[in-house]
Amino acid sequence: MIYLDQAATSLQKPPAVLRAMERAMQECAGYGRSGHRAAVRAGEVVYGCRETAAKLFGMEDPSRVIFTMNATHALNLAIHGLCNAHTKVAVTGYEHNSVMRPLHHLGCPLQIIGSRLFDAQDFLTRAEQAILAGAELFVVNQVSNVFGAQVPLRELDALLQKHRIPMILDASQAAGVLDVTFLPSIHAICMPGHKGLMGPQGTGMLLLAPDADPIPLLQGGTGSASSDFAQPEFFPDRLESGTPNIPGIAGLDAAMRFVLELGTAEIRAREEVLRRTLAEGLCEIPRLTVFASESGQSAVISVCMEGVPSELLAQALSDEDICVRAGLHCAPLAHSTAGTDTTGTVRFSLGIYNTVAELEKTVRKMHKIVREH
Repeated sequence: MIYLDQAATSLQKPPAVLRAMERAMQECAGYGRSGHRAAVRAGEVVYGCRETAAKLFGMEDPSRVIFTMNATHALNLAIHGLCNAHTKVAVTGYEHNSVMRPLHHLGCPLQIIGSRLFDAQDFLTRAEQAILAGAELFVVNQVSNVFGAQVPLRELDALLQKHRIPMILDASQAAGVLDVTFLPSIHAICMPGHKGLMGPQGTGMLLLAPDADPIPLLQGGTGSASSDFAQPEFFPDRLESGTPNIPGIAGLDAAMRFVLELGTAEIRAREEVLRRTLAEGLCEIPRLTVFASESGQSAVISVCMEGVPSELLAQALSDEDICVRAGLHCAPLAHSTAGTDTTGTVRFSLGIYNTVAELEKTVRKMHKIVREH
């Protein structure tokens, strides 16, 4: 099997991830609720993971690492906690439904920055127009989950600093691959554990800037201040109600340690070799539209095939034991912006456990599929 669906979930994990989860299942229980050995060990695992995350993402205070079920959970905490129905919100034209649905639910006035794909200057020009039109908060996807297009984040941050406008950053496709850190305008960073970080499914994180104070989305047991019906005011308890996923957090810690040891620069360099190999091969295939760029693209490439539905093309690849994803990828806004809303795309998304040989084989199989269709 050739697995090219890393943007959905990483399949191959560092071996230490499974070992850490197995140990946690055997040794940890009663986190934050009890004082026995198993509870103490659970506390050590959770705090150790907070420290690893703080180190990886350049944070001084590990208590501002909030564990979540996934990026969707983290984005809902950030969006519901930091804005309301009257907040004028600007979003890129490539946002995931994990951003658009909470904003739709709140009824926020939206400004959509519908910039051209892979055009950083067009994005910045339109972002400034959104600011002049009254945007009070930006919610930004650092990397498009459909096209791999990267936002010019530092330039956007400088623009937002100038106008004192905060940003919520969706790092779902960036964490573990690009440098993800707090720039001055960023109040919250949201991410899953199971994509580029190569941790287990059912894990995610909300990282908070020192002055960010979101309103809790959930209230409940935290193991602290139990005599008070009010939700605790201090972090992380303020946003972490209920028993956390200790085995998942243990696995996430091991995965992030792997990323720290290898380094995001090395990961990015490896993935760029893979991306170029695939993009160059796909661009040689007739009847195939390949959404690729020489710069500003992560290891995510979408394609459309003339006269062939995306789902049919993905199934043909699956029949060759090549795993990809077809359709709208939970991001209809991205397809509307790029003009693929009626066709969707077939998405190839790569990771460091893929090989050049796998991608060369994929290109050969694509040639065969095109000839047959």
